Amino acid sequence: MTEVYKFGGASVKDAEGIRNLVNIVSSIPKDKLLIVVSAMGKTTNSLEAVLNAYYDKGTNTQELLNAVKSYHNTLIKELFDDEAHPVYDDIANTFVEIDWILEEEPYDSYEYLYDQIVSVGELVSSKIISHYLNQCGITNQWVDARSYILTDNTYTRGKVDWDKTSKKISEQLVQVLDSKYIVTQGFIAGTSENFTTTLGREGSDYSAAIFASCLKAESVTIWKDVPGVLNADPKLFSNTKKYDVLSYREAIEMTYYGATVIHPKTIKPLQNNNIPLFVKPFHSPEESGTCIMDTDIVATEPAVIIKNRQILISMSTKDLSFITESHISTIYKNLSDSAIKMNMVQVGATSLSGCIDHDERKFPALISLLEQNFMVKYNDGLLLITMRHFQRDLLNELTKGQIIMLEQNSRNTAQVVLKQKE
Repeated sequence: MTEVYKFGGASVKDAEGIRNLVNIVSSIPKDKLLIVVSAMGKTTNSLEAVLNAYYDKGTNTQELLNAVKSYHNTLIKELFDDEAHPVYDDIANTFVEIDWILEEEPYDSYEYLYDQIVSVGELVSSKIISHYLNQCGITNQWVDARSYILTDNTYTRGKVDWDKTSKKISEQLVQVLDSKYIVTQGFIAGTSENFTTTLGREGSDYSAAIFASCLKAESVTIWKDVPGVLNADPKLFSNTKKYDVLSYREAIEMTYYGATVIHPKTIKPLQNNNIPLFVKPFHSPEESGTCIMDTDIVATEPAVIIKNRQILISMSTKDLSFITESHISTIYKNLSDSAIKMNMVQVGATSLSGCIDHDERKFPALISLLEQNFMVKYNDGLLLITMRHFQRDLLNELTKGQIIMLEQNSRNTAQVVLKQKE
């Protein structure tokens, strides 16, 4: 049976991490293994900075790109003793894809350019790791995910064509896995015209789920820098607790509300094929981590999810008439056209209020659309706390000393939008 391993950027940020990846892969040999890797470290952020400088016609574009190249070249030198190793030319030629773009004035959409430039991080990462695995005696074939995960032309959030994707993966990759491991990329995909698309920020988990689903894999393991799925962000809370087992449904709920340990779209393809998902600690691979599976076990430990840089936006009708289903439909169409998701929503008699992530490039376009039909007000710089299986005392403690802008409770979930007192 095929297994799928996914390694995130934090796990492969340096030579030590890549050596640990090799130790994990070699410690328990698999019959068939497909390895999905993210861009190394903060490369995605760095390439976004390159894109922004290029798109805004800044003067430091090449300087920013050179820093990305230097980071990867330094890492390569730590892994490969032979200065004539083909990895050097392979990586240099991959970065040329960005060099070619930067030679011209930016005339394409920001979203299109994002996918063509930022995707190079995954290509470079996977090539370095593939070469190093082969050097360590772990025979593998590097595979370009853009030739197998096929999407429409919705750049930065490509919609997967499941029929074409499943056909390509099942017909072509199964044979490769009969003789060697596969190393490929997360996050990136391709169109029928051979343009690069991406699956959404942090979308490498989703890529692993897509490959696993189409290969009818035995399991997926996501290797993280945390012990498993925790009930809160360990960077914000010192007393976090790990879930040993979660149901698919519970995991979907947690990721929908913003839990960052797993990409929101990851669970559904695995649930459809009853493929368990393991979230395990990269630096302690012998530990059990968390298993997400088809189970009746009910999570009772409160899960706290905090999202920063939130905007509370309120839309009301210009003639103060009631908000109807037609108005709500228009508002959500504007949100969809702007590629913005509501993190929380509440409907009143004459207004609809919601909480969204603050995206400097998308938000002005959304306001422009909404103001065609509504009066719009908003507050920014807010905090959204979501608590699954909430406990009132704990929620009161988390909101103490802050201004509650909006609150909403259901049977299992509480959401509060907060503004810090000045």
